[in-house]
Amino acid sequence: MTNITIERLQDGRICSFIISGHAFFSEYGTDIVCAGISAVSIGTVNALEALCNIDAESFTHIDEKQGILKYQLPMNLTNEEMQKAQLILEAMLVSLQSIATSYGDYVTINE
Repeated sequence: MTNITIERLQDGRICSFIISGHAFFSEYGTDIVCAGISAVSIGTVNALEALCNIDAESFTHIDEKQGILKYQLPMNLTNEEMQKAQLILEAMLVSLQSIATSYGDYVTINE
């Protein structure tokens, strides 16, 4: 099962997320649940880098073998960058919730 943990600051802003484990929906290379989660999460990290000028390597840890992606949003962003980042992160959460709704036996989301 894939576990997704979203961490928020007291004001409600997303500050980090951790995605761990493999869904085991089907065989390696054909697992659409893992593929969907990977596409959404890696796309999010890429969008944060491209649109908010966040150096992804400095704030991301990936272990493909164990199925782990950890991301920590830097707190030194400008107000505009933070607003963009929050929109991107909330959009990621909506996409992951859609996957969890359809494939709840294979993915859980905790906030």
